[in-house]
Amino acid sequence: MINITFPDGAVRQYESGVTALDIAKSISEGLARKVLAAKVNGQVVDATRPVTTDATLQLLTWTDADGKSTMWHSSAHLMAEALEALYPGVKLGYGPSIENGFYYDIDLGDRTISEEDLKAIETKMVELSKKNSEYVRKDISKADALAYFTEKGDPYKVETINELPDGSITFYTQGGFTDLCRGPHIPNTGFIKSIKLTSIAGAYWRGNEKNKMLTRIYGITFPNQKELDEYLTLIEEAKKRDHRKLGKELELFMFSEKVGLGLPMWLPKGAMLRERLQRFLQEAQLASGYLPVVTPHIGNKNLYVTSGHYEKYGKDSFQPIHTPEEGEEFMLKPMNCPHHCELYKGSPKSYKDLPVRFAEFGTVYRYEQHGELHGLTRVRGFTQDDAHLFCRPDQVKEEFQKVIDLVMYVFNSLSFTEYTAQISLRDKEDRSKYIGTEENWNLAEQAIIESAAEKGLNTVIEYGEAAFYGPKLDFMVKDALGRKWQLGTIQVDYNLPERFELEYIGADNMRHRPVMIHRAPFGSLERFIAVLIEHCAGKFPLWLAPTQVKILPISEKTQAYAEKVADLLKKAEIRAEIDDRSEKIGKKIRDTELAKVPYMLVLGEKEATDNIVAVRRQAKGDLGTMTMEQFTALVNEEVINRKPIE
Repeated sequence: MINITFPDGAVRQYESGVTALDIAKSISEGLARKVLAAKVNGQVVDATRPVTTDATLQLLTWTDADGKSTMWHSSAHLMAEALEALYPGVKLGYGPSIENGFYYDIDLGDRTISEEDLKAIETKMVELSKKNSEYVRKDISKADALAYFTEKGDPYKVETINELPDGSITFYTQGGFTDLCRGPHIPNTGFIKSIKLTSIAGAYWRGNEKNKMLTRIYGITFPNQKELDEYLTLIEEAKKRDHRKLGKELELFMFSEKVGLGLPMWLPKGAMLRERLQRFLQEAQLASGYLPVVTPHIGNKNLYVTSGHYEKYGKDSFQPIHTPEEGEEFMLKPMNCPHHCELYKGSPKSYKDLPVRFAEFGTVYRYEQHGELHGLTRVRGFTQDDAHLFCRPDQVKEEFQKVIDLVMYVFNSLSFTEYTAQISLRDKEDRSKYIGTEENWNLAEQAIIESAAEKGLNTVIEYGEAAFYGPKLDFMVKDALGRKWQLGTIQVDYNLPERFELEYIGADNMRHRPVMIHRAPFGSLERFIAVLIEHCAGKFPLWLAPTQVKILPISEKTQAYAEKVADLLKKAEIRAEIDDRSEKIGKKIRDTELAKVPYMLVLGEKEATDNIVAVRRQAKGDLGTMTMEQFTALVNEEVINRKPIE
């Protein structure tokens, strides 16, 4: 007999070799019908895998993230089976689950698949799912695995197997389809009820531009039609909120292939939006003791060799710039921290001088592959709201918590009210990708864990997600559609001060190393603005809106009064524009609504005669008439208090 410990701490005994599915059936047949996989001793496995020793057990259903992931991974296999049936000879690459659904990379040779073909693949998947085929796991030798896929003619699987050690290879079979896979999988295909293949894209094999371009088919599945319908409704809303679409419609930013892929250019309205966000954070930073600095867009290669960034990222970055001086190399700045280390080192520091807080809206450049670029969320040039704090070890926790307060201030001001703080720590086993001593890492990780706990943050721990030089607290923000985005980040770093030999003179008159805290509440302006656009559907809070007021004269007779109103608003520092087109007032109002301008002032002859304005609020309609003094007071009160997005 073995002891099985459940999440609530209860312990039950079962015979060795029992499966999670058997255990679920012993509790309730209804529960067993919902179990997709199981977590045994913290590892997600097939619900049909035997358990032979004492273990902790969590039964995973559709309500669990790991349950969804397992079903979507199994759905990728089901799609591959359908593709082999419809397109004989198709070659298969990778088919993982992703945050929302799954994909499979395939090579069709000379054939192509279009969006119109997806329905036929969906139909085939439904047909196959109804067979309730079991997902069967089999351990297989490397030689047999190679023989199977060589005979089948699947070169991508053969390449993958060649890199695997013997004794670690497993196949999964469902119906007439067998795939190389670690698993886990759901018990059978019958759990997959509702299917939607969402899009087609190109993807280089293994993400390498030197390899062949494969076809990537994305999809998602659900255990019932109701949830699929709700998801599709959400997707349609997301399309309306797409920052690339709204950015063009609202004239915020643009891209040019001649300038370069992934290099956004900001139009006047977008530039003003950026500047207001910068001023908003700069004011908060100055009040918190930050010192503004400016550093160059390039740096000597040796700067990044010293920091360790060149060793870790040099091959994947923009390559060094060679000058006429032999052997002299510069790099486009991939991050601001090495420059700030040199700024700190520029003058002697006493323990009384610390903490030193350098802040910079610094533009950095990182090479992203063509296929990874996406609007403002994945670009090659972006501006970080970066700051680096240099403090004594006894100041770390207090400074870290002050940064948390600043991040909360930013989120609350912009109506990001749902977020999780992800504590990103080192990989538990593989330490090779990190620099620095075990002692320093332990100190840094402990500081983050304690600070987050004392601030009462809703936290999750993710191992293996730390930066190479230190652990992080990453803020995962949920937007209005329930999607999660990684925005603000705070990092504790004992390593760069070592590498740059940073010092301060302590109260004991001895030399000591400062601790470095990296922080960026926005993360990057580009990504933050993209998320903000989609979160508020382009309806920015009044204090941020590029145009706060649109003045709508009903006819040419009130044009002079409209210009007088515009002048008064300008003097009150309210951003206003006149719509002087020869259009009916109804169309002007509709167009202003579409442009998502917060306020409209409709001016007819009565308004001009009485020296008043008829006020309309975006999405709310008519607010009645007001004097200009009343209206400017209304707007300024809303701006000063930074009222949240409604």
